[in-house]
Amino acid sequence: MKAMPPNTSEIRNEEKLLTQLKGLLRLKPYLWPDGNWAFKLRTLSAIILTITSKVLAVGSPFLFGWAVDATAKAQGLGQSWGAVWIGVIGFVVGYGALKLLSVMLTEGREYIFAPVAQFAQRSVATGTFAHMHNLSLRYHLDKRTGGLSRIIERGVRSIDFLFRFLLFNIGPTFVELILAAIAFWLAYNGWFSAIAVFIVVSYVAFTIMTTEWRLKFRREMNRRDTEAAGKAVDSLLNYETVKYFGAEEFETSRYDGAMEGYQKAAIRSRTSLATVNIGQSFLMNLGLVLMMGLAAYEIVGGRMSIGDITAVTLIMTQLYRPLNILGFAYREIKQALTDMEKMFTLMEQEAEVQDIAAASELRDVTGRISFENVEFRYDEDRPILRDISFEIAPGQTVAVVGPTGAGKSTLSRILFRFYNLASGAVLIDGQNVDDLTQSSVRQAIGIVPQDTVLFNDTIGYNIGYARPTASQGEIEDAARDAQIHDFIQSLPKGYETIVGERGLKLSGGEKQRVAIARTLLKDPAILILDEATSALDSATERDIQAALERASANRTTLVIAHRLSTIERADMILVMDDGKIVERGTHKSLLKQQGLYADLWMRQKETAPTA
Repeated sequence: MKAMPPNTSEIRNEEKLLTQLKGLLRLKPYLWPDGNWAFKLRTLSAIILTITSKVLAVGSPFLFGWAVDATAKAQGLGQSWGAVWIGVIGFVVGYGALKLLSVMLTEGREYIFAPVAQFAQRSVATGTFAHMHNLSLRYHLDKRTGGLSRIIERGVRSIDFLFRFLLFNIGPTFVELILAAIAFWLAYNGWFSAIAVFIVVSYVAFTIMTTEWRLKFRREMNRRDTEAAGKAVDSLLNYETVKYFGAEEFETSRYDGAMEGYQKAAIRSRTSLATVNIGQSFLMNLGLVLMMGLAAYEIVGGRMSIGDITAVTLIMTQLYRPLNILGFAYREIKQALTDMEKMFTLMEQEAEVQDIAAASELRDVTGRISFENVEFRYDEDRPILRDISFEIAPGQTVAVVGPTGAGKSTLSRILFRFYNLASGAVLIDGQNVDDLTQSSVRQAIGIVPQDTVLFNDTIGYNIGYARPTASQGEIEDAARDAQIHDFIQSLPKGYETIVGERGLKLSGGEKQRVAIARTLLKDPAILILDEATSALDSATERDIQAALERASANRTTLVIAHRLSTIERADMILVMDDGKIVERGTHKSLLKQQGLYADLWMRQKETAPTA
C-alpha cells in the first residue's frame, strides 16, 4: 500500500511552534540577568515558593481526609467532643492553615517576582525602541510606523502574558499534577496516579485539538464582523450619496447580507464552543468517577477509608480548576508566542548603515564638503545618483536645482549617512564619512526640511530639542534670530504653547521658523536647506528667506532649491537631471549658457504671480 505523503502545512505549523517555543529561551537573560544576583535570587525564590505552594496545595486535602476519618472514628467510639476537638478540629484547622499558606506563598511570589517581570518588559521594550532608531532610513520607509509601534506593544504585552500563564498558571498546574501523582502513588497505589495523569493529559490534548478546530470558526466570525462593520461605516460616511440615489433599501440589504454571514459564523462558533465544553466536562467527570470508583473498591477491600476518598476528590477538583481556562490560555499563548517572535525578529534586523569598528569622531569642523564620483541606487536596477562630484568650501553656499526626481534631496540624505554608497566617497574636512561615527557626522549638520514635523509638545520643547541642555535664554535667542520670538510671546502661554500633533496648530511659516530656530540652536558647521520655502506663499517666503540667510551666514550651506529666485546669490549652483550634474556655475553664468537652468528660470518667471 502506497504511503500517504506528509501534510506539509502541519509540518510547517509544527516547525513554527517549535521555533516559537525556542523563542522562550530569549527571555532567559531577563529572568536570569548576568551579574544581577538580586534578580537571580528573586527568580529562584519565586520558583521555590511556587513549588512549595503546590506541595501544600496537594498535601492539605490529606489533612481534611484525616479529619473525616477522625470524625467517623470518634462517632463509632462514642467519644466526647473534647477528644473530637483535638482529633477533628485540629485536622480541619490544619487543612485551612495549609490552604491559606499556599495562597499566601503564591501571592508572596508576586511580591518577589514582580520587579523581575517588569524589568524584563522594560528592558525588552527599551531595547527594541532603541534598535528601531538604529535601523536605517530605508527600513523605516518600507515599514509603517504604526505597525512597528504595535509590534513593540504586543511583544511587551506577550512577555507579561507568558510570565503570568506559563510560569504561574499552566506551569504550576503541571507541577501540581506531578506532585499529586507522586502523593497518590505513595499514599495509595499507582492506579490513582495513572488515572490522574491520563485524565489531565487527555484533557489538555482534547482542549488543544478542539481549540485549533474552533479557530477557523472564530476567524470566519471575525472576518464577517469586520465586513459588516466596513459596509456600515462606508455607507454612513457616504450618507449624502445614498440619499442622492435613493439607495437606502439597497444599503440596508447589503448590510443585512453581511450580518447574515456573521450570524451563521457566530452560531458555528458558539455551538463549537458548547461541544468543547461538553467534551471537557466529560473528561473531568470521567476522572472523578474513575477515582471514586477505584477508591470505593479500595475501601471495600479495607485498604482505604472514607477520608481517603474525600482527599482524592479534593485533590482532583483543585487540579481541574486551572484547566478551565486552558482553551483561552492556549489561544492567547499561541498569539503571545507569535507576537514575541515578531518583536525578536525586529530586534535581529541589522541596520543597513553601521559604524566601522575603528570609526573616529568628527571634531573641529570647518565645513569643507566633497562629493567624489558618488554613485547611489535604492535598488540594483534603479540608479539615483551617477558620478556626482563637487566641492563646497567652508562658508560657501551651494545650491542644487533640477526637475523632480533628479536626485537633489538624495544628496542631503547621503551627507547625513542615511544610506551607503554604491561607489565613490563623501568627505567632510577631508575625512571620509564612512570612516566617521554617524552621531558625530550628524551632530555637525543642521537641516531645515521642506516638511517640518514637530513633536506634540510645547514650542519651547521643539526648539530646545536640538540641544536639550540649552537654557531658556538660549532658546529665546534662537527664536529671535529665526524671527519667531515676538509671535511666541504674543501667545497666551508663550513658549509653553502646545503645537499639536505634527505641529498642526501652527501655520506653515510658523513651523518653518520653529525649524530654523531649532537648527540655529544646534549651531551646526554645515547647514542643509531642503526646499525649505517651496510650500509657502510668496509673502511668507520672503520673510522666511531673510531668516534663512541669517542662519546660513558663516556656515557651509547646501540648498536644495525648488524656487530659483531664492538662490540667485549662491556661490555656485549645481543643475541636476536624471541623477547627474549637467550644469554648474553662478546664476548669471548659467543663464548665459541657455541650458536647463535657463529653461527652468524662464518657466518659473512665466508662472510667478504678479503684484
